[in-house]
Order: sequence, then C-alpha cells, then structure tokens
Amino acid sequence: MINDIKTDAQTRMGKSIDALKHELTRLRTGRASTALVDGIKVPAYGSEMPLNQVASVALGDSRSIIITPFDKSLVGPVEKAILASDIGITPTTAGTVIRLNMPPLTEERRKELAKHVSHEGESAKIAIRNVRRDALQKLKDLLKDKQISEDEERRADDEIQKLTDRFVKDVDGVVKAKEDELMSM
Repeated sequence: MINDIKTDAQTRMGKSIDALKHELTRLRTGRASTALVDGIKVPAYGSEMPLNQVASVALGDSRSIIITPFDKSLVGPVEKAILASDIGITPTTAGTVIRLNMPPLTEERRKELAKHVSHEGESAKIAIRNVRRDALQKLKDLLKDKQISEDEERRADDEIQKLTDRFVKDVDGVVKAKEDELMSM
C-alpha cells in the first residue's frame, strides 16, 4: 500500500516536470523550433485541424521555420491561423511555402520571458506539492484505519518529502536551463 502511494506520487510528480518541459518548448527563444507552431489550429475541411496535419513543418535554418501546406488551397487559412495565434511572428508567403523568420529578441523581451519561465516553474512546484499533500493524506487515512503503524507512516512521510525535494530541484534545473538559454542569445 505504501509503495503504491509512493509510486503514484512519483509518477504524478514526473508528469508535472514533463508538462513544464512541454510548456517551455513552446516559448520563443529567438531560435527556431517546430514546437512553436504545435498548438496552432487551422480551419480546414470543415473543422479545426492541427497545423502539422494540414502542412509539413520544418526548420529552414536556426532562425526560420518553413511550412508547406499539403493542399495549395490551404495557404491562406494557414497564414491567417498563424497571424491569429499568439506566437507574435508575421508569416512570409512565397507561392505555396510559408516562412516564419525569428527576429532576435530584445533585452526587455528576454527579461519578460525569463519571468514567465519562473512563473511556469512555480506552477510546476505547486503541482508537485499538491501531489505530496495528496500522498500524505492517503498515508494519514491508512494510519487512521490502522492499516499501517505510526513508524511506517513517519518513514513514508520522510520518503515522500525526499521525493518532493528531488522533483522541486529538477524543476529548478529545468527553469535555470531555460533562463540561461533565453539570456545567452
């Protein structure tokens, strides 16, 4: 029972870190990344479709993304979807190819993005602490139902706290790496 609680907590804490990493890949750092356009939906064939299902998305070089719609009639809708998105980049269209050129980030924008990265890191830490709280509550319930002893509960509390500390440290590492990437441009 205790091992199940610890395993569940570890899995959920790991998912919090994965969610943080995924969220941070979508931040524009001045370097091109196809993850930047992952969340864009394009009105095509009567419904909203993800951009990567209606066009090929590739890196042209370190500062540009090249988008080639599979259907030539979708060039306009893809371009409008990019403009309507919150990525803040104006597409350049040449025939059937849409190019997104990454402008260099200003110092002010870098600092703003670094604050956003810190905020995302804090959100991940809160999620990890919530997992810890849930796990500790489950242990208290087991103790209350007399399924485990007080010593077992105390030992499991300590192990869950160590697990929490390790994952919080991992979040700090991910945030620090992203901030360094932002400021090193």
